[in-house]
Amino acid sequence: MESLENQFLIAMPAMGDPYFHKTVTYICEHNDEGAMGLIINLPVSITLNELLVQIDEEKENHPTLEQLVLTGGPVSPQRGFVLHSPQDCWSSSMSLSDEVMITTSKDILLALGTEQAPEKYVVTLGYAGWGPGQLEQEIIDNSWLTVPADNNIMFCTPVEQRWQKATEKLGIDLAHLSTDVGHA
Repeated sequence: MESLENQFLIAMPAMGDPYFHKTVTYICEHNDEGAMGLIINLPVSITLNELLVQIDEEKENHPTLEQLVLTGGPVSPQRGFVLHSPQDCWSSSMSLSDEVMITTSKDILLALGTEQAPEKYVVTLGYAGWGPGQLEQEIIDNSWLTVPADNNIMFCTPVEQRWQKATEKLGIDLAHLSTDVGHA
């Protein structure tokens, strides 16, 4: 199977795992060793302001940081990830595409709400991971559909609309899909 990096995984409506029900996951890495992605539409009950105060007690609330932090996935929920528009000034950044980078260092978090912050960003806690061949099998088992990532959906679309907008990119109405897997 081709690499699914820079693709969205869209959970099928009949997904058996309730954790991933109607999720959209941005695939950051996919190779022979497995896959890693970040769910971009599953908020947790903490705002970015509240998270930043936990990291730095002297950080003041900023009106632009009232959005909810997202659950990136069930693995390492204490670990933070920032998907953002390109900017090469952070301690631990990696380019995922021409338009998306990932940073895991604290310095980017402390810059949010300032002039140094990236233009667009999503903050997640945890990640979704798959072992070798696991994601490919889940796709064969009809758990996921894939579509090229769309930065407008990831960064600009309200969280509660991201699954619907991602499914619209497929050009089909998922409500009309059968949950049965088989061959004609």
